[in-house]
Amino acid sequence: MTTTTEKVTTQALPKPVQQLGDRIFAGTAKAAGVLILVVLAGVAAFLIVQAMPALLASPADLPGGRSLTAYIGPLVFGTVLAAVIALVLATPLAVAVALFVTHYAPRRLAQGLGYLIDLLAAVPSIVYGLWGVAVLAPATLGVSTWLNTYLGWLPFFAGPVSVTGRTMLVVGVTLAVMILPIITAVAREVFFQTPKLHEEAALALGATRWEMIRMAVLPFGRSGIISGAMLGLGRALGETMAVAIILSASGAVTFNLISSDNPSTIAGNIALQFPDSTGLAVNTLIASGLVLFVITLLVNAVARFIINRRREFSGAN
Repeated sequence: MTTTTEKVTTQALPKPVQQLGDRIFAGTAKAAGVLILVVLAGVAAFLIVQAMPALLASPADLPGGRSLTAYIGPLVFGTVLAAVIALVLATPLAVAVALFVTHYAPRRLAQGLGYLIDLLAAVPSIVYGLWGVAVLAPATLGVSTWLNTYLGWLPFFAGPVSVTGRTMLVVGVTLAVMILPIITAVAREVFFQTPKLHEEAALALGATRWEMIRMAVLPFGRSGIISGAMLGLGRALGETMAVAIILSASGAVTFNLISSDNPSTIAGNIALQFPDSTGLAVNTLIASGLVLFVITLLVNAVARFIINRRREFSGAN
C-alpha cells in the first residue's frame, strides 16, 4: 500500500509557465540564428552566380590566357602559406601570454596587460601594413641574411635574400601580430574558467605551479585554444590590406620565405586587381573569392569537429 508522499512523487509535475520575457528572448535568439543562415546562404548564392561565367569560360578568355585552376592555384597556396606561418608564430605566444595574465602576473599588471592586448585588435589592418613595410621589412634583412647563410639548405630560406624585405616571412610575422590578441583573448577567458578546486587539488598534492598548469589548466582549456586559433586563422586567411601593402607578389609557387619571388594571396590579389578589372576579369576574381569562402567554411567545420570530439573531456573530470 503506497503512502501519500509516494503518490505525489509519482504524479507528473506540471510544466513551468514560460514568462513573456523568456518567450521574447527565445524568439529573438532563434530569429538571429536563422538570419545568420540566410545571410550566409545569400553570400554563397551571390558568389556562385557571379563566378559562374568564369567557371564556364574557356581558358583563352580568362586573365593571362590560362585555366581558372592555374590562376587560382598559386593564390590558394599563398593564402594558406601566409596563414599557417601566422598561426604557427602566434598560437604559442598567445597561450604563453594568456597563462602569464591568468596565473603569473599580479592582478593590477594582469588587468592592464589584458586591456593592452585587447587594444591591439582595434588597430586597423592598414596600420599594420604600413608598420610591416616601414619597420619590420628593413629590420628583417639581417635576420633573412643569417637564415640564408646558416639554414639555406632548407627550402624556406634558400634565397636569394630580398633587398627590400617585403617577403612572405614579413607577411607571416605581421599577420601573427594581428591575430595574437584574438587567440590571447579566447585563451585567457578559458583559463579563467578553470575550476579552482582542481588547481588547488594539484597544488595540495605537491605540484609546482607549472605542473598544476600542465595537468589542470591546459587540458581544460584545450578546446578554447583550438577555437581561438581557428578564429585567428580565419582572420589571417581573409586579411587584405596588410598583405597587399607588404607583399611584392610575383605569382610564384614556392616555399622560399625570404626571396623576392612570393606567391600572392586571394584577398590581396582581389584588392589590387578589382579596381581595374572589367567583364570576365571581375568574374574571375569573384571565383577566387568563392574559393576563399569555401576554405574558410572548411576550416571552421574542422575546428568545430575537433571541439565537439573533446566536449566531454574537460581535463578536470
